[in-house]
Amino acid sequence: MAPNTRAALPSRSGVEHWSLIAAIAIMVVWGVNFTFVKYVLEKLGVGPFLFIRFLTMPLLGFLLLAVVYRRHFAKSWPLREDLPRFVACGLIGHTAHVGLVTWGISLSTAFSSALVLTSAPLFTLLILALAGVERLRVRQVAGTLIAFVGIVIFLADKFVRGVALAGAGDLVLLFAASLFSLYTVIARPITERYGPLPVLAYTLLFGAPPLVLVTLPSFLAAPLGALSPAVWLGLVWAILISNFLGWLVWAWVNAVRGVAKSAPLQYVMPPIAGLVAWLTLGESFSAMKVLGAAITLAGVAWAQFSSGRTPLRETAQPDSA
Repeated sequence: MAPNTRAALPSRSGVEHWSLIAAIAIMVVWGVNFTFVKYVLEKLGVGPFLFIRFLTMPLLGFLLLAVVYRRHFAKSWPLREDLPRFVACGLIGHTAHVGLVTWGISLSTAFSSALVLTSAPLFTLLILALAGVERLRVRQVAGTLIAFVGIVIFLADKFVRGVALAGAGDLVLLFAASLFSLYTVIARPITERYGPLPVLAYTLLFGAPPLVLVTLPSFLAAPLGALSPAVWLGLVWAILISNFLGWLVWAWVNAVRGVAKSAPLQYVMPPIAGLVAWLTLGESFSAMKVLGAAITLAGVAWAQFSSGRTPLRETAQPDSA
């Protein structure tokens, strides 16, 4: 009897199931990361943090790329027609987005940062609709809006004070959220063709050098010898776990589930950031915050478990963005 090769291959539903688990895990990691980054930035500063991050991540990316491709490393290089998209992703997703997010968090609080950055899915849906990359279903849009309302309720007190005392940090983070949405949409076609690892490595190749050059003087002046083990632990978490592994997994999740279906999951981050702040900073939770968290999760579930995505075209061309 011939072997059942079909059974040996993972089903689409099985892959989507694991991608959802991976996406939720990354949201937990990124939610916790707000506290880690805020703590590290207070002890180290924005410039040295960005220098260490963008010196380390490309090295990790190409080291892993060399291990995966071994003697076929040249095959990982992007095709000429895809290079403009890689460059755009590097400059938008790494140079601009990460640089602005780090600066914004240093000017704001972990809670406010988490709240403002949850506007990213709304930008994502707007970009998808304008670009015609994916046909958005009513439940996806409704679930995203419900989740947004829930997160506003969850952080109502912080939100009101943030509006009344709106600072540069909130505005910087709002713009950074739109850039992350743009990066997510632009990166999806090349992620489907090349895979998450080559996309991360080569977008860092183009996006990291500007920030490394700009932040080198501040790194050289930083008191690295005086940093505590807790700061170094925070750096490892932020760079290796949250950033390097997080971006790899998030790219794969978007390729499997679709950008529109993945975007609402970002609303899980602020409740997690709130829980971490409660554990570490003594933040209290009112009944209003519990209600907001419940509404947020309901909105995410509504968007996630509605009928599947319907792409307008299977693979977007490099010049489509």
